[in-house]
Amino acid sequence: MNLAALIVTGDSALADGLLRLAAAADAHAEVAYGADEARAAWTWPALILVGADVAEDVASADLQRRPGLVLVTASAATPDTFRLAVEAGAQDVATLPDHEDWLINAFATASEPESGWATTLCVVGSRGGAGASVLATALGLAAAGQGLRTLLVDADPFGGGVDLMLGLEKHEGVRWPDLAERRGRLNTATLREALPRSGDLSVLSWLRGEPVPVSYEAARSLFDAAVRGFDLVVVDVPRYPDDLGRAALRSADTTFLLVPAEVRATVAADGLATALRRHTTDLRLVVQGPAPGGLTPDAVVQALDLPSAGAFERDRRLPAAIDEGGLERACRRGPLTEFCTEILADLALQPYAYREEAA
Repeated sequence: MNLAALIVTGDSALADGLLRLAAAADAHAEVAYGADEARAAWTWPALILVGADVAEDVASADLQRRPGLVLVTASAATPDTFRLAVEAGAQDVATLPDHEDWLINAFATASEPESGWATTLCVVGSRGGAGASVLATALGLAAAGQGLRTLLVDADPFGGGVDLMLGLEKHEGVRWPDLAERRGRLNTATLREALPRSGDLSVLSWLRGEPVPVSYEAARSLFDAAVRGFDLVVVDVPRYPDDLGRAALRSADTTFLLVPAEVRATVAADGLATALRRHTTDLRLVVQGPAPGGLTPDAVVQALDLPSAGAFERDRRLPAAIDEGGLERACRRGPLTEFCTEILADLALQPYAYREEAA
């Protein structure tokens, strides 16, 4: 039987408890009693469960960053717990016995054969109206245009809806209110069929009116399903993330902080970057021109001291296209499209069908 999960802990009681949950899911799990012992099998299983007792050792062991890593604690999670999770590269925190059902589902998912994991990108704007939703949507459109099975997630309940920009607001399909209290594992094939989509781009957004709160468990269930069933997941995250936004950031392989080339936007980005680092490990800067006061992208990068993902100029055609629900047509060319194409080229993603054949 293939190894589905690796449990890393020096706490025998925690190890026994997790092995019991693995047995309930009919998943093959083994225990490593420290970071050094875990190193040899680190890249094999789909799921890695790191006990809070060894989280600092794992963080300092220079192990490869990878998806499917969960920090497990037998006591109530504290801010220090989440700090350890980020440092160790964990995408989630599970508390026993509260999250036993979630962990059983995670074991069950890990025991399934997989052809690969999707890449997850988050986009956050440094100020209101910076264009984060447009950048996220353009990335999704560019990826789908390359044959990548892409999911665009609107994690901003007060952003107006990314489906409106694409003219998909009247398409039937699942929205966030349908998933807000979801518990347990989501079937990826069912999710893909249920969402509104345009070609290879599926969209998860909101209904009109007052948004419903989305629980952290529901958000994690969605992102767990998304990385199993898509090539790329792009999430539009608000500047003040709730449970949904935090779940997205913790799932992200890379988070892009979009900063207009303005003094106030740059100052705002400095504080926002500090907050984002609590939830995401790879934060990169994107600068959008033109600069009304002559502030250059290099000056913004130097001021914020963040890795740069590049810069692009605002396309004057886009506001009208957004109002008309025609962003897809407008994004067939232009500086934003060229920038997104460069980002995707750096990621070197493979279409899902190709990965299935190669598996």
